[in-house]
Amino acid sequence: MVCPDVRGRHHDLEPEARLEEACGLAQAIGIVVADAFVVPVRQVRPGTLFGSGQVDNIATACEQNQAELVVVDGALSPIQQRNLEDRLKRKVIDRTGLILEIFGERAATAEGRLQVELAHLDYQQSRLVRSWTHLERQRGGFGFLGGPGETQIEADRRMIRQRMGRLRKELEGVRKTRALHRDRRGRAPWPIIALVGYTNAGKSTLFNRLTGAEVMAEDLLFATLDPTMRAIALPGVEKAILSDTVGFISDLPTQLVAAFRATLEEVTGADLILHVRDIANPSTAAQKSQVLGVLNDLGVTEREGGGAIPIIEVWNKVDLLSPEQAEDVGQIAQGDDDVVVISAETGDGVTNLIDRLGGRLTQRAHVHEFVLSASAGRQLAWLHAHGEVLEDAEAGAGPDGPLRRITVRLNPKELGQFETL
Repeated sequence: MVCPDVRGRHHDLEPEARLEEACGLAQAIGIVVADAFVVPVRQVRPGTLFGSGQVDNIATACEQNQAELVVVDGALSPIQQRNLEDRLKRKVIDRTGLILEIFGERAATAEGRLQVELAHLDYQQSRLVRSWTHLERQRGGFGFLGGPGETQIEADRRMIRQRMGRLRKELEGVRKTRALHRDRRGRAPWPIIALVGYTNAGKSTLFNRLTGAEVMAEDLLFATLDPTMRAIALPGVEKAILSDTVGFISDLPTQLVAAFRATLEEVTGADLILHVRDIANPSTAAQKSQVLGVLNDLGVTEREGGGAIPIIEVWNKVDLLSPEQAEDVGQIAQGDDDVVVISAETGDGVTNLIDRLGGRLTQRAHVHEFVLSASAGRQLAWLHAHGEVLEDAEAGAGPDGPLRRITVRLNPKELGQFETL
């Protein structure tokens, strides 16, 4: 595992933290990391990224550790990747290729596989500049990448473009379907809470804790790829929809951002966002910056026809801190209504989080009084099912029979839905 530290290139994470994260990515798909080190790059070499002496050092490390694969935690051009493989006599992949491998292995739904294939094809088509002897020994790839010759390269480029066109059409259909589902959920009375956060921050563990579900939750990067939704009950809210989403990561390949946009857009339809942070991670501040950057790109901070979606930060994994650190974190969070300290693993602080969620979702609710005919069963049932009924009493007789006076707490969304009944 090689992490290039390019002079003058800003990055939120320190090189050592990036190297540790890259090792975690490799281990997520069962790669055994024999050696890992940071390589300072004063000047980027167009042909190999690294200097000649640095390439020799990497080759020596490969020989000593009998490594079969070299992972470069950065972006490699097709030429750089080819030249490094020629010099090192080993398979070389970059950060984008590694993340694509993980996504390809983890995608469980048909939609997820479509998204991953589109991203992989987009990445692969730029690699067709290589010689065919090189492609024939490349690990993985697609079945239609065949025999030698420039004509074959052009044919495969055309086939890739055609396949990408079909995938984009299918994903556009998925995007429209999701938009219709979001619109339908928007008309429903149930608020939607989206879990977001850096990969391996503990979103799925918290999701399971709140819903009693059994979503895959392991100490792995990108354990969750496909969005999952479950209903939960909260104080003052009979039913809310909790959505678990794919984790964010620094330098997420542009191909994946584009391909997974249909999935990530689920966040834009939420009434409340829970930003789960691994507060025990030394890079937690940098991870927060990466997540907020993705949310900003999605337009979550400024939505059409309204302000930003409210965000509650969930400082998770407090159980991994020392008692002194946990006390300091608790004091920092105590004066901030937008921060809750928890351990999703042990359950510590989760009750407080549930109360905070209920309070936030009902804070815009106001008490309304309605006088309805006792025969208006649909409206009466709706108020009892979707609002917080404070009083339900007889109110005399009307022209159509007995009347009932109902005092109920509704938020503006619920009030609008009731008025359309």
